[in-house]
Amino acid sequence: MKKLLLGTLGALLAFGAQAKLNVVATTADLAAIAREIGGDKITLTTLAKPTEDPHFVDAKPSFIVKLNHADVVIEGGAELEIGWLPALLGQSRNEKLAAGAPGHVNCSAGVQLLDVPEKLDRSRGDIHAAGNPHFPISPSNGRIIAQTIAAALAENDPPGAAAYRANLKTFLAALDAKRAEWQQTLAPFRGRSVVAYHDSWPYFAREFGLKIELFLEPKPGIPPTPSHLAEVITKMKAEQARVIIVDAYLNRRTAETVARETGAAVVPVTQFPGGIKGTEGGYIQLLDQLVSSLAAALAEKK
Repeated sequence: MKKLLLGTLGALLAFGAQAKLNVVATTADLAAIAREIGGDKITLTTLAKPTEDPHFVDAKPSFIVKLNHADVVIEGGAELEIGWLPALLGQSRNEKLAAGAPGHVNCSAGVQLLDVPEKLDRSRGDIHAAGNPHFPISPSNGRIIAQTIAAALAENDPPGAAAYRANLKTFLAALDAKRAEWQQTLAPFRGRSVVAYHDSWPYFAREFGLKIELFLEPKPGIPPTPSHLAEVITKMKAEQARVIIVDAYLNRRTAETVARETGAAVVPVTQFPGGIKGTEGGYIQLLDQLVSSLAAALAEKK
């Protein structure tokens, strides 16, 4: 009888361990939000490194195995992962993650996408038909993403629905409190011009009233040319733009060359927790570090 009870207990413990929802997120920002919502009720795998360009992720064969075993896949959508995720999902042969299935979560749903092209024209560079896919860096969109993920986790794991809703409420309260703080921190710099390497910051700019319309790339995805950089330098001087933000996976040396000509500060940034030092703590910590470093640079370079 004792052996039977121990065996039953072991089986129940094993079932409890297996009962966690197996979640795969494409990028570290989505994973950070999923972790806040899922808590200890999910196991979480992130495919892209936070230092990788999310458009061009090294699609490893191990990703296929991870997707094959997953209950849920969370992607940004809006064609951010179009160059690598669809092929991996096809090879995974996991019907739970098929487009339209409950296990396939597209976080662009419910988000008002910016920069939607009136027509597709490859001469304009690497543009996305659905609009600019770099929307999670806006805390307003972070709210929408969290709600989307919570609903999806609850649908795929009904017994855990109450926990997901409670975690969502806690996360949104913390995010809203910090958003008010971030707005106050950046309020003195509303309307200021900031230069970016790549056009991946329109949602952040809209959220905080910044002007991010000058880019070191002549067109999205096209490497900077000397003639274009000369134009950028001229415009920076005219607009008194003295801050350049550069993502971790882009060429900082180009930004430093422009900075020397304009007296600007180069601020390393990331849209992914862990992409640069000080952002490892999660989504809120990522935005906290970004806002504080940008505000410090703007205050210094008046």
